[in-house]
Amino acid sequence: MKSIVLVADAFPPLRSSAAVQLYDLSLEFVRQGYQITVVLPDAQALAAWRIEDVEGVRVCRLSSPPTKDIGYIKRTINEFLSPFFMLYHYRRSPLAHEKWDGVIWYSPSIFFGPFIRYLKKQSQCRSYLILRDIFPQWAVDLGLMKKGLPYLFFKWIEGYQYRTANVIGVQSQANFPYFEKMPLSLNRRIEVLQNWLSPSENSGCSIDLASTLLAGRKILVYAGNMGVAQGSSVFLDLAQALGHRQDIGLVLVGRGSDAHALKCEASDRRLSNILFFDEIPSNQISGLYDQCHVGLVVLDSRHQTHNIPGKFLSYMQAGLPVLAKLNLGNDLINLIIDERVGYSTTSDSIDQLRALAEKLLEDLDQEGLVAYRPQCQNLMSRLFSPDRTTRQIVAGLRS
Repeated sequence: MKSIVLVADAFPPLRSSAAVQLYDLSLEFVRQGYQITVVLPDAQALAAWRIEDVEGVRVCRLSSPPTKDIGYIKRTINEFLSPFFMLYHYRRSPLAHEKWDGVIWYSPSIFFGPFIRYLKKQSQCRSYLILRDIFPQWAVDLGLMKKGLPYLFFKWIEGYQYRTANVIGVQSQANFPYFEKMPLSLNRRIEVLQNWLSPSENSGCSIDLASTLLAGRKILVYAGNMGVAQGSSVFLDLAQALGHRQDIGLVLVGRGSDAHALKCEASDRRLSNILFFDEIPSNQISGLYDQCHVGLVVLDSRHQTHNIPGKFLSYMQAGLPVLAKLNLGNDLINLIIDERVGYSTTSDSIDQLRALAEKLLEDLDQEGLVAYRPQCQNLMSRLFSPDRTTRQIVAGLRS
C-alpha cells in the first residue's frame, strides 16, 4: 500500500485545529514513505481545480460552494451539493484516472459520502472514516435541533456516510453504544482512533501577557473554538468566581459563534481578570503556553457523545496541567485522573470548578510545573502521536 488519498474540508492555510491535525497527519504519511494526496473543496478557487505541493504532500483543491460563515440553511444546501461539485471537477482534473490503495476522510463534514463512494469504486479499495463529531446527535443533545424533518435528513446523510466506510475511527470508547443502536445493515468495524498532534516549533507569540493587566498573575488559558458545543459561558462564571483572587487571570484565544457575545458579556459584568485575543497561527501556540500555567477544557454537560478535544493534546504537549469541565461519561475524566495531569469535574457547580482551579494552582505553588510536565508530555507521546495514528489507519485499510 503506497498511494493514499485523504478527503477533508480543512487544511492550511486555515488555522483551525482540524487543519493543523490533517497537516500533521499528511506529513507523517510522507515520513513513513506513502504517497499522500489531500483533496479539498475550495470556495475561493479561481479555477475548477488546482494542484500544489506542500512539503511532499500533493494537495488538490476543487471548486465548491461556500460552506463557512454563512446561514444554516444555505450552508446545509451547499454542503449537500459540495461532494457533487467536487466529483464533477475531480473527473476533469489530472487525478481523474489515479488508482488509490486506500481512501481516508475526515468528518465533519458529514456530506462527503457520494465522493468517497466514487473513489472507492474507481480504485476497488477500502476506506477509513476519521469521525470527530457525531452529528446530528450532538445538536439534539444541546437543544439546537429537534427530531423533526431536518433531523431525519441529517440522520440519512449520517447513515450513508457510515455505510460508505469500512472502518470508523471514533474518539472515545464511550461512543460505541451509539453505534450498537445502528441498523444491523451497518456492519462496520468501529475502533477508537485518538486525536494526534505533532511537536511544533516555538516561533514566539504576538500576545505578550507581561504587557497586559494580567502581568504577574497565574494564567488559566483556553485556546480554541468558542461556540455552543463548548458551553463557553462557563469561562465568564469562573472568572467572576475567581474575582477575589488578584493573582489569577483567564486568557481566551480563538474564534467561534460565541466569541463576540462573550466579550460583550465580560464587559457588562465588568470582569477585570479575563482577556480575549483573536486566533493566532499554530506556530505561536507554544509561545502563548510558555506564558501560562493551566489549560482549560470545557464541554457542554448536555453532550451524550464523547470526545477528547484537540486543545487537550496541545496542553499536554506544552506540559500544562488541565482544569476540565466535562460531560458525564467522557473518557477524558478517567484519563486526567489516572495520568495525574490535572483535575476534572462533571458538575455544573461553578463553586466546585473554582475550588478545583484553586487547588491546582496551589499544587503549582508548592511543586511548580515540573511536577506535571513529565506526566503530560509522556501521555502525549504514548497516546497522541501522528506516528501511532498513521499506523493504525493503515492497519485498518489493510484488514
